Order: sequence, then structure tokens, then C-alpha cells
Amino acid sequence: MKKQNKIKGDIGEEIAIKSLLGKGYMILEKNFTTKIGEIDIIAKDKDIVAFIEVKSRLNSNYGNPYEAVNIKKQRKIINTAKLYQKYNNLYNTQFRFDIIEIYVDENKINHIVNAFWA
Repeated sequence: MKKQNKIKGDIGEEIAIKSLLGKGYMILEKNFTTKIGEIDIIAKDKDIVAFIEVKSRLNSNYGNPYEAVNIKKQRKIINTAKLYQKYNNLYNTQFRFDIIEIYVDENKINHIVNAFWA
């Protein structure tokens, strides 16, 4: 089951990247990982750096994907983003946290801009 979830997640991330590129975003990093956590996609939307969590589900039968990004997950993403900012000297850069929901069976994507704040 874990392998199946990983495959579904990878497919979701590729769908999300294609969608972001189609909207004019520049992809800076994919699967940025530290000992604290991982950020699925880091992208630039004009002058704003977006830290993006991608959640994929086959359908919405068991709730919306964004619901899996609880406060604990948000803290991990925020702390990982702070490390990314430090490593890349981005102290004077605006940033935000987005969630992209992928509904695989429904062929649907939902991009939640500013889904949570640091």
C-alpha cells in the first residue's frame, strides 16, 4: 500500500507541476528535503516564493485532500521553508504556503493559494 501511495503522490506532483508551469510559475525545487521535513514543490509566482504541499486522492469519498495538512504538518513545512530561506539567503523575499489538491479519478485539481500562514 505504501508503494501505491508513493506512486499516486508522484503522479499528483507531476500534475501539479504541469499546472503551475501553465500558470507561469517557475519551479525552483521539487521534493526539498531536510532532517526537519519535506516540501513537495517550491515555485516562484512573480516575486513571491510559494512553498507548495501536494495532496493526491483518488476521489473525495474520504474527505478533501487539504484536510490531511493538519497543524503538525504545517509546522514541519514552515520550519523546512525557513531552512530553505536561510540556505538560499532569501530574507527579503515574500513567500506564502499553498496546497494543491489532486483528485486523480475525477481529473480535478484545486490550487489553494495562501492555505496557511507562518
